Amino acid sequence: MLLATAVIAVPVLVIAASLFSGFSPVWEHLLQTVLQDYIVNSLLLMLGVGAGTLVLGVTGAWLTAMCDFPGRRFFNWALLLPMAIPAYIIAYTYTGMLDYAGPVQSALRETFGWNYGDYYFPAIRSLGGAVCMLSLVLYPYVYLLVRVAFREQSTAVLEASRSLGKGPWQTLFQVALPMARPALVAGISLALMETLADYGTVAYFGVSAFTTGIFRTWYGLGELQTAAQLAAFLLLFVFSLFLLEQLSRRRLRFHHNSARQQPRRIPLRGWRGLLACAVASLILAAGFVLPALQLGSWAIERWAETDLALFWQLIRSSFSLAAMAAIACLLIALLLGYGKRLHPGQVEQQATRIAAMGYAVPGTVIAVGVLIPFAWLDNRIDDFARSHFDYSTGLLLSGTVAALVFAYVVRFLSVSLQSVESGLARIRPSIDESARSLGLKPLAVLRRVHLPMLRGSLATALLLVFVDVLKELPTTLILRPFNFNTLAVRAHELASDERLADAALPALAIVAIGLLPVILMNRTAGSAEPPPRTHEQNSP
Repeated sequence: MLLATAVIAVPVLVIAASLFSGFSPVWEHLLQTVLQDYIVNSLLLMLGVGAGTLVLGVTGAWLTAMCDFPGRRFFNWALLLPMAIPAYIIAYTYTGMLDYAGPVQSALRETFGWNYGDYYFPAIRSLGGAVCMLSLVLYPYVYLLVRVAFREQSTAVLEASRSLGKGPWQTLFQVALPMARPALVAGISLALMETLADYGTVAYFGVSAFTTGIFRTWYGLGELQTAAQLAAFLLLFVFSLFLLEQLSRRRLRFHHNSARQQPRRIPLRGWRGLLACAVASLILAAGFVLPALQLGSWAIERWAETDLALFWQLIRSSFSLAAMAAIACLLIALLLGYGKRLHPGQVEQQATRIAAMGYAVPGTVIAVGVLIPFAWLDNRIDDFARSHFDYSTGLLLSGTVAALVFAYVVRFLSVSLQSVESGLARIRPSIDESARSLGLKPLAVLRRVHLPMLRGSLATALLLVFVDVLKELPTTLILRPFNFNTLAVRAHELASDERLADAALPALAIVAIGLLPVILMNRTAGSAEPPPRTHEQNSP
């Protein structure tokens, strides 16, 4: 257990150690030219996405959890659908729709007889465009957590606010949101970590951020050590985000009302109901419906010209890679989760926390952290073979599928570990004691008792990691073997060559598969949906 944790922690430790290895002249060049842009743009992205996900997520959560309007049950689960679309895919799609040659601007020119320069249209390929794209696909993190928090709030507290003369909006901002602050902070923190980890969107829009800087330094300048130091600074951003979140609620205390009753929804009728439906429809259309329709239109348009043999090869390579990573994550998660159950000491607790920290680390950072020790080990093996056998072994680990799967395990092990631990927590310790009293060894207890009871949790863990690996772009771009492509990489390559319509089919396949965990989350959240109440409070 401790050995597995130590191996998984190596990439992050290597990146952190790069700050103490001295700075090259290339670093001095970056410091004088572009490092300030990386820092400023990353901060602006975080501020913009934080505000965007806050507005969209809280609006959707308040409408579906606390209000009753036409279509509420549909929007309750449909507002999760943007999670199925990776940010880089929605960026390609909106660029195709809103760029100068896209259908929107073309229709404006044809309708009004305008020429280039006769009208103003906001540039989609900009920092503001990146903020909008990331906000549209990341707001479900806030929506999902805040919606649950609103449902769990006490009716007595909310009705006391109304009895004191506060309207629905005052109740939202002065009572409901402060009570939901832990969920709100958690959702925004997740969205900001995904923002810092994004590469496809910022690279395609030409935004100078840390992730694009790491790629440029490694591929453009050939400076792996300097790229690692940039990755270390990005890692500092992530851990600073954690620290600020902890400090911000250090003196705050949150308690659940033991006499809690499900809050009664505010009935919205007439124009209020239509307005609520329109707002929810606008969020859903911008985050999922329009991009999906555009991708479908492009895929149909280019279907006759598609190389189906290449497409099926991409599916096979993507599926096999995702399956290997998902199985590896599941086996290690079982090892760590069951090990902690057998030996619930402080050392084991800390070991699982360290093993699970990779999900908070951007894929670019992990990829560089994997590449450095693997390259060092390849060089040592090659030196030994040359000196003793006069034979060059070449690259045994770097640039192989094994290195890529290891990076995925470091990045996504937390997803499997959480599912496995939650499943084990539902199994009473008395069941273990009964099995041991019948003479079963710990491994036999796991195989004959726990695994049958964990089927649902294990399937969830496999599915979530499978889809995450399928959508992962920066890790795959850095570590993939030569002549090895996945759906995500192929979509990125085609979009980078401005062949947006050609990129639609692999992008649509990623979106379709990405719907699976969204459906799973909807079923889980839907099981907690309270039944409709017969007594509703009066309309405001």
